[in-house]
Amino acid sequence: MASRDIFGADPAKGWRPWGALVPFLGIAFVVLTVISLTAALQHIHLVDADENPVGLPGFMAFLLFPFAALGLVVLAWTRFVERRPLPSIGLVREHRSRTFLFGVLTGIVMAIAIVSGGWIAGGFSAGAFAIAFHSPPALGAIAILLVCFALQSGVEEILFRGWMLSAIAAKFGVAIAVLVSSAVFTVLHYDPHATWLFVTNVFLFAVFACCWAIRTGNVWGVMGWHAGWNWLFATGFEMRVTGLDAHMPALLVKMTPRGADYLTGGSEGPEGSVMCSVLLLAGIAFLGLRRKKAA
Repeated sequence: MASRDIFGADPAKGWRPWGALVPFLGIAFVVLTVISLTAALQHIHLVDADENPVGLPGFMAFLLFPFAALGLVVLAWTRFVERRPLPSIGLVREHRSRTFLFGVLTGIVMAIAIVSGGWIAGGFSAGAFAIAFHSPPALGAIAILLVCFALQSGVEEILFRGWMLSAIAAKFGVAIAVLVSSAVFTVLHYDPHATWLFVTNVFLFAVFACCWAIRTGNVWGVMGWHAGWNWLFATGFEMRVTGLDAHMPALLVKMTPRGADYLTGGSEGPEGSVMCSVLLLAGIAFLGLRRKKAA
């Protein structure tokens, strides 16, 4: 398939790595920063032996320090090694705030839809509403977590849907770039204790994010979507996000799992549910049809 610069920016003036090398470089970036700094956080007891953050300070540190380091590495590589402008990895200058906020709201709405679908199907029982509003410290912590998730999710999108997707597409074409970058994203999020449905949903999540970035020609929207999605799953219902528990009182409504794991997501949270699969597949189809119609 013909190569393509999916974000349409100026070409690189430095060295662009061979296409086959790009996935391994991305993994190396993550090992150098996220994995090594998470190990350091374990050493000072902010993350436990199972890589679960300990309390709010641990959760903040887990989201901020490793991913800030990863973001700096990716941006430095793009700027000083490949010598290409930031719009070439989807960080365009136009309408950044508006596009990011639209993405956040979309992520929140999709998270609500997944949990609501699981509740309607009998997977959850609803408890008290808006518990967090009875605790100003909890509301403050939830607001801080939104900022932390914005950084963590934004950096992941810059790496996978910005730099990696565009670097592979420039060598092998868009279809291969979507498949390979999504596979790498899935491998790096793999949990040996997770269900096959959760692993499938991680891959679908990545494909949906790729389709969004390609469709819009930037990563700002998908950065916001990823942040809103993670944040509301972590704080909205007293449930887990990607297997992690924020231990925050419910911002919206406390949901208690009572059904089968395929409805609730089990220990991974709603991202491991069939409702998540259906919504992501619908989103991929919608973006694909919109892109085909526009073309």
